[in-house]
Amino acid sequence: MENDSYKTILKSSTETLFKEKGSKFFGYAFPVLNEDDVKDCLENLRKTHHSARHFCYAYQLGTETIKYRANDDGEPNNSAGLPIYGQIQSFEVTNILIVSVRYFGGTKLGVGGLISAYKTSAQITLEASEIVEKTIDVFYKLNFGYDLMNKVMRIIKEKNINLVAQKMELSCEYTISIRKKEAQTIFDIFDNLYKVEIKTLE
Repeated sequence: MENDSYKTILKSSTETLFKEKGSKFFGYAFPVLNEDDVKDCLENLRKTHHSARHFCYAYQLGTETIKYRANDDGEPNNSAGLPIYGQIQSFEVTNILIVSVRYFGGTKLGVGGLISAYKTSAQITLEASEIVEKTIDVFYKLNFGYDLMNKVMRIIKEKNINLVAQKMELSCEYTISIRKKEAQTIFDIFDNLYKVEIKTLE
């Protein structure tokens, strides 16, 4: 059975703070859907923390095709972005950006210390986030005449289908969404219905 749900956050986390030998690590989690969202979040944080040295982050996008990036932002290679990304993986969340903003406290932490600090910062940020489970849905467009409206509505109600949008003009046009694992069954029901046209929306 393929998995048709995923975990994510719906709103930004509260700010978290982790201190290590004078250095301060402010942690943030943001829900993001694309790289523009990531850019916007980072720009806003740079304005908030204009005197901070490092904005280290990792993000993961997508549910079936995964895209991710880890950025050390001036810290030694793989000492910041990857430990943050590791926490995204261990919490099994996607469509999320985790940023740890560091203020240097005068004492060097060394690579091991940095890895541990960024990992902890990401972990407490994820613990402070509200993680929800969402289903992977497939969207279909239905076209049919008014004479079939009752029939179509009956199937929608019986099968508990989510009606996303409807347009009533010369004929009826419905947009519906169905949880992925049930999508093919629903597609077949409408596909076999005389004079109802169904197509998948990308």
